[in-house]
Amino acid sequence: MRMSVELPLWRALTGYRVLTAAYAVGLLALSYERYAHPLGAAAYLAVLVVWTGLTWRRVTSPERCTKRFLVTDLAVALTGILLTPVVDTPARIADGGNTLPSIWTAGAVLGFAIKGGWRWAAVASALVAAANLYERGEFARDTVHNVVLVWVASVAIGYVVEVARASERTLARALQIEAATRERERLARDIHDSVLQVLAMVQRRGAKIGGEAAELGRMAGEQEVALRTLVAGGPVPGARTSPEPVDVRRLLAPYAAARVSLAEPGAPVLLEAAPARELAAAVGAALDNVRRHAGAGAQAWILLEDEPDAVVVTVRDDGPGIPEGRLAAAEREGRMGVALSIRGRLRELGGTAELLSVPEQGTEVELRVPREPGVSGASEAER
Repeated sequence: MRMSVELPLWRALTGYRVLTAAYAVGLLALSYERYAHPLGAAAYLAVLVVWTGLTWRRVTSPERCTKRFLVTDLAVALTGILLTPVVDTPARIADGGNTLPSIWTAGAVLGFAIKGGWRWAAVASALVAAANLYERGEFARDTVHNVVLVWVASVAIGYVVEVARASERTLARALQIEAATRERERLARDIHDSVLQVLAMVQRRGAKIGGEAAELGRMAGEQEVALRTLVAGGPVPGARTSPEPVDVRRLLAPYAAARVSLAEPGAPVLLEAAPARELAAAVGAALDNVRRHAGAGAQAWILLEDEPDAVVVTVRDDGPGIPEGRLAAAEREGRMGVALSIRGRLRELGGTAELLSVPEQGTEVELRVPREPGVSGASEAER
């Protein structure tokens, strides 16, 4: 079970409520004959004791201590304060006699502080202060002193709770980063012992053989460098990290070739730099699938669309299509081209990748990337 910095406070509050309820009953017993209506005071204290006993588990954890419970708990305390002038004598009240709930009231306020922070505590303390001043009928020194003490203590505890929660979140984030770093190091060792060695071997052998193998070796060398950089946690060489929007048309232009047609708007299609690069990489992965599965003679078309809230790229080919169930089978076999290179990229961007394939009629992939607020496409004048 995950330990929280709040749990000791909740446990302390549980004990405080029980002890102060017993304390209020003791005060009543000592002064029972001096009350104007002792049976009324005893009836309220009986309700207070029963309420404390029935709800003690409510203040043992933040999940059980709901906002509705806190409001009801505070209402019980305020009712006791406001009933005090009814059951007690004016002389005892003027002499600074205790209210019916006495210091049990502070427990209700502290519940707000621990649950909601210093703002909730300030509101609850203000209500208790108003009830106490009404009960006393004047701004007496001892009443004001008690009101200020409860207000300062509850607000301070609420602020401490907020700081503790922030520290707990920071610690949890640090532990996540540490775990991710350990996992990265483990993957780096595995990759270094397998994938990187294979890529380096392909690069060397391709350079020796020449021809198409040389090109394959060159590509393997580029992937080795990129993978080493990724494992090390740094940026891939050549990758731009500018936060300024870029024109998606420029990133897709290199894909146009004899058998790849590119259709684009006549105005710039602006998108944040990082999502734009990921979108272009997903388009490249889709074209790789066309060359791999549809054959070198397949024709492909890229359509770039600039919508008000998103950038949409459609990649279509005239190949044989993808047989039903082929993608699911590929994922089970560990070949994750479509799942990771395309759908995974778009999912991380908050977008979607829709794939439609009809046997003997080709395949169509629609990539949709939402825009961040403040980044828009071309102006109406440019359109």
